[in-house]
Amino acid sequence: MIVTRFAPSPTGRLHVGNVRTALLNWLLARQAGGRFLLRLDDTDSARSTEAFAQSIRDDLAWLGMAPDAEEKQSDRMARYEAVLEQLAAAGHVYRAYETPDELDLKRKVLLGRGLPPVYDRAALALTDDDHARLAAEGRHPHWRFRLSADLPHNWTDLVRGPSHIDPASLSDPVIRRADGSWLYMLPSVIDDVDMGVTHVVRGEDHVTNTGIQLQMFAAMGAAAPLFGHAALLTGADGALSKRLGSIGVAEFRDRGIEPIAVKALLARLGTSLPVEPLTSDAPLIAAFDIGHLGRATARFDELELERLNAAILHHFDHAAVAGRTQLSAAEWNLVRGNISSVAQADIWKPVLSGDIAAPAMAAEDRAFLADAAEILAALPFDEAVWGALTAALKEKTGRKGKPLFQPLRLALTGQPHGPDMGAMLPLIGQARALQRLRAAI
Repeated sequence: MIVTRFAPSPTGRLHVGNVRTALLNWLLARQAGGRFLLRLDDTDSARSTEAFAQSIRDDLAWLGMAPDAEEKQSDRMARYEAVLEQLAAAGHVYRAYETPDELDLKRKVLLGRGLPPVYDRAALALTDDDHARLAAEGRHPHWRFRLSADLPHNWTDLVRGPSHIDPASLSDPVIRRADGSWLYMLPSVIDDVDMGVTHVVRGEDHVTNTGIQLQMFAAMGAAAPLFGHAALLTGADGALSKRLGSIGVAEFRDRGIEPIAVKALLARLGTSLPVEPLTSDAPLIAAFDIGHLGRATARFDELELERLNAAILHHFDHAAVAGRTQLSAAEWNLVRGNISSVAQADIWKPVLSGDIAAPAMAAEDRAFLADAAEILAALPFDEAVWGALTAALKEKTGRKGKPLFQPLRLALTGQPHGPDMGAMLPLIGQARALQRLRAAI
């Protein structure tokens, strides 16, 4: 069974890049009938909060992407400690004591010599006596994972194809700080092993991390998941944007964007598949193929999302918005082509079945509307009434085009634009229509 995971840190709200990562993993799992897990990487106790954790759960639920299970790293500290001891016994991790200032000096010396700023592994030369002396001095070690050319460092990426790192060009990564807190790398590997994760899709900024983590999987004697690295999102102008780090589910919801619109756009960004106004997840799941993701950066355009949202609303039946609008099914079907959010639909409720303020009309239009009221009162009020009314008015007054239609629309609806009057007038009703014409006169 395919098992994927989304692993945010509960130190803030989800932004659009996070949502895309979650979506790709969700689609991969759903298409295969697998499992989609939420793992809260909350080892940063100073910044992680339950409020942010709950906001992540709520956002996924709003998107229709509730996970099949949830884990929190803060519940697993004993497990990380046990694995660290095993790796230390096998020589895969080691203690080091350099301070940040000492490490910075080493990097500057190497760069000054034209050499890559790779950690020199000086800590490997420390003896047991050295460790005892440093401990007596009150020095606490940080822990590093020992990279090796003998451990795996090549993989076939689900998006990028053949990929690799050069272990010799990288510093042995710090996996645990001197204060005992964990960095991202090793706990993530331990979690993937214990949770049976088979596929990991994440941003291409993690490519080097993947190469390092493959060595950690091997050091644990565990099979690694398959990895895919999606190109990062850019703004509409093709540049990386701070805006992308702030816009997220909360803003989508506040702007009246539908969850399916978010998914329909983000699922197709960076692929050759068209962005379509879909009304359910089924077509997205059926067409999903991680191999369709390209290497080029994917452009996220907020205007494109708004246009897509409006197009999707035009396809929604009344059942899709039940409980979110006051409109009847007939009223919804009439106005859905003229709105960009469900909230806008109720603007039309008083127009269709309530009271509107009489608009100010020019003198020549008031005479024209008097003719309209006289004619409308004598017409059969059926589905063809608008056509019959305008035809009779055209013959009597000689008006045509905008001078014919615009005063009628304004008097009958109070709006200069809107849905087709031929469909709207029967819903307004004869008595209400006559009252409005006479009020405008």
